[in-house]
Amino acid sequence: MNEYTKNLNRIEFVVTLACSGKCKHCSQGEHIYQRGHIDGSVAADAVLKLASVRKIDSLMTFGGEPLLFFEDVCKIQCAAKEASIPNKELITNGFFSKDENKIQSVVDKLFESGVNKILLSVDAFHQETIPIKPVKFFAECVKKQGIEIQVHPAWLVDSDDDNPYNLRTKKLLEEFSSAGFDISSGNVIFPNGNAVKYLSEYFKDNQIHKNPYVQNPEDIRAICISPDGEVLNGNIYVNSIIDIVENYLPH
Repeated sequence: MNEYTKNLNRIEFVVTLACSGKCKHCSQGEHIYQRGHIDGSVAADAVLKLASVRKIDSLMTFGGEPLLFFEDVCKIQCAAKEASIPNKELITNGFFSKDENKIQSVVDKLFESGVNKILLSVDAFHQETIPIKPVKFFAECVKKQGIEIQVHPAWLVDSDDDNPYNLRTKKLLEEFSSAGFDISSGNVIFPNGNAVKYLSEYFKDNQIHKNPYVQNPEDIRAICISPDGEVLNGNIYVNSIIDIVENYLPH
């Protein structure tokens, strides 16, 4: 077994970089002309193969807005269910349609595919461009279906800072909390992409910001597969995921 990936127990998929929002805090930038998405069948095959040789405890699909391509999300999550991966998560902003029948249908498909936890991105940044009504309807459908759901906000500076964005976020969270939804601790915005462009005044020049998503390259515990299939110096459209993991070497 590869010494550098022996502790691997999590798979993440960036389903797409296309998004239904245009958030000021987005680490991916403007999302201009980003329409591509992962091939759900190829991704599902990678899940089944890797889970056959490694004990994978959790899988997550996110984006961009992954539910713009919910069929691919469901293929990936179905594979995780088939592989008996216990924790099957999805991060979404909840806005992929205004059609309530479609929203309900997608939630039903997510349940059938085995998703058992949804983190719903709601905060001042998302709601600058994303209407709250369909997001609330999506959340209610998820709750009624019995899938665990938590509202997952992005905080500027930290959750205790009284900047205008955080104050707006807290008001939005009160709406969901009063409706019976759990609120996660969320995450603190890392200065990258749009956050640097639009929110630089909130980041101190002399402050060191640790990227929370960077892991030790000599102890890979989670792999993140991009929409174009890239992962760990390989590509699932070209190479076997098992070969990629076993042949990985740190840069």
